[in-house]
Amino acid sequence: MQAIILAAGMAKRLRPLTDETPKCLLQVGGKSLLEMTINNILKNGVNSFVMVTGYRENMIKEHISEIFPKLEITYLTNSDYENNNNSYSLWMTKNYIKGDSILLDSDILFDYRIISKLFEFPHTDCLAVKRGHTLSEEEIKVIIDSTNKIEHIGKHLDINASYGESIGIERFSFDFFTMLGEVLERKIVQENNVNEFYEASFQELYDRGNAMYAVDVSEYKCMEIDFPEDLERAQGEVKFLAQ
Repeated sequence: MQAIILAAGMAKRLRPLTDETPKCLLQVGGKSLLEMTINNILKNGVNSFVMVTGYRENMIKEHISEIFPKLEITYLTNSDYENNNNSYSLWMTKNYIKGDSILLDSDILFDYRIISKLFEFPHTDCLAVKRGHTLSEEEIKVIIDSTNKIEHIGKHLDINASYGESIGIERFSFDFFTMLGEVLERKIVQENNVNEFYEASFQELYDRGNAMYAVDVSEYKCMEIDFPEDLERAQGEVKFLAQ
């Protein structure tokens, strides 16, 4: 099992906090988001990492080498991070994944048991969904069928028809990830479609009949850090996370 962490972006919506610091190195409860993410992955028995960096990547590498000096990690540099989106970063990893994997955005404060629940779920291809809160146009939403299979994913979905919010933690079989890489290859190399959220490529696979399932993780704390007020709110939430 490998873990993919995407950490290339500039996080402009968090300025001025990210003027000098990558978002994943912002601290909550005295630890960086990235340190907590890596610890959560290690707690679930995954110790092989592929990370895509870009903005102020040397700070990220130095931070990891200081806290996790023995970590098995492959770094990939998204040098054009100002002009592309996370689908491009994910595409960069396609030749480095050799088996089942988990994918995480680097800006999530979350309980490690969310990953555990994905690993316990009977279907390998699945993603974590948060329910029980008011959705808006900002969140990546999912619509599912009666078996929890995802039919639609994206920001544009009807809020009233949506099951909940995809929080940016996914689990893939190698077969699914291989197909995903082929979709990303076509979009980015042939179509030059570099400024897209990776969920659009998930949707293409769903439309072809490839199944991915929603796992309700609402019993565990999680939140995405997009705005300064999110970071402030996170300081109060971190004490509720399992250690």
